[in-house]
Amino acid sequence: MRAILATAALTALTLPALAGPATDLARARIEAIARGDTPALIAAYGDKAQLHWIGGPLDGAYAGAGQLQTAWSKFATAQAKQTAAIANISEAMNPKGATVTADVTFNGKNTVKVRYILVYRDGKLADEIWQVHPNAAY
Repeated sequence: MRAILATAALTALTLPALAGPATDLARARIEAIARGDTPALIAAYGDKAQLHWIGGPLDGAYAGAGQLQTAWSKFATAQAKQTAAIANISEAMNPKGATVTADVTFNGKNTVKVRYILVYRDGKLADEIWQVHPNAAY
């Protein structure tokens, strides 16, 4: 019996994590960023949401619909048509909210590699960190 339980436990540890609702939201957001769909990006934010953009020409902190709109519009314009590839994505969740971490490469006019951290509360994006990571291996 112990051997069966041990085998089941090891099997569970080696299986890929199932995507949760926040992971689905994050994937949809990454696709919207690649499409340059700024209205969809802004609609996902909750009240008092913040974007912390670390590195690159948009480095800074953004809050409020106007600042968030400006940041994402500038990125979409600078990149033009682009694709996004996710190398790693993981979700941590409890009753208070969820955090999704993803390594993403956006390929448009430039290649932009980022570590993207999204914090969701009540199904809305509450906080996000966009860490430009140009030397990443993904």
